[in-house]
Amino acid sequence: MSESRTTRLSAIRQIALMRLRLFYREPGAMFWTFGFPLVLSFVLGIAFRSRGPEPVVVAVEAPADVPLARAEQAHAILSAGTDVVARRMSPPDAEIALRTGKVSLVVVPTSTGYAYRFDPTRPDSRLARAVTDNLLQRADGRTDTFQPELRTVTARGARYIDFLVPGLIGFGLMSTGLWGIGFSLAEMRTKKLLKRLMATPMRRTDFLFAFLVVRAVLLLTELPPLLLFAHFVFDVRIAGSLVSLVLIALLGGLTFAVMGLLLASRAENPQVVSGLINVASFPMYLCSGVFFSSSKFPDVMQPFIRALPLTALNDALRAVMIEGASLVSVGRELAICAAWGLGCFALALRLFKWR
Repeated sequence: MSESRTTRLSAIRQIALMRLRLFYREPGAMFWTFGFPLVLSFVLGIAFRSRGPEPVVVAVEAPADVPLARAEQAHAILSAGTDVVARRMSPPDAEIALRTGKVSLVVVPTSTGYAYRFDPTRPDSRLARAVTDNLLQRADGRTDTFQPELRTVTARGARYIDFLVPGLIGFGLMSTGLWGIGFSLAEMRTKKLLKRLMATPMRRTDFLFAFLVVRAVLLLTELPPLLLFAHFVFDVRIAGSLVSLVLIALLGGLTFAVMGLLLASRAENPQVVSGLINVASFPMYLCSGVFFSSSKFPDVMQPFIRALPLTALNDALRAVMIEGASLVSVGRELAICAAWGLGCFALALRLFKWR
């Protein structure tokens, strides 16, 4: 190995060790990298834990032009089972409760039957309408032509926590990559540290590559705590290969680290790079399926959403963890992440300035 190459490797190693020491000496960085994803997964996992079906909440009005017995009869029918929570309310109170979401449906007794007041754009209102109408129709004498056979299914991977954990992994890789790299680089420029390094024979390629080495090392310590926590607390399993999952996470982590380098390549101070990071991360945070599926957005937006690196990363992580997919089957998602990484690194090298 030539002396020049040995010198370059030594410079990369020293910069990487410096960044690692600074990271582990900063409690705030430790919490946001390791603690925050665990707290978030615990809170959301408890909120959306697997449990029995919840009853729908409906209000039963007592109109002045209809006998009170009709409202009492409807309330008794709906309250007899466990599928509906029925509440007697006056018309003004029922209107307010429906508007504020405290009830999903208002049942209005009439002289010939019942009227339903609900918002058809709310899924809970449509469900409440179907359940309530079924109970009242049966109580009024309707008979079914056949008795269906009920076959309930409980499958691992179908719970919200199974969907959430890969999204949290992707979200954590994006946050630590953009903020950990971009903010640190801007801070070094503000403190004139980059100006001092400019006087050394270090190449900008070696300097930026050292940041990527640190990110890769931190990833190996960042991923296991969340996976172990999700496994032991919520029984989240990895259906596919653990090696494939680590490789996907490594590619995603390096992609966002490179994006952090690009955003901070010319930022004069941490305030500027903070704004750039927010502009870059907010569309991905909102649209890339961290907390809910990105398919909920209109079809016209799907090509843009699918081209985002966080969408590709989350889709690949979920495919491996939930469906047991291989690296080959998520090749399109990996190609998107790689294209973002290579493109951003080329731009970062071109635009980077020491001061």
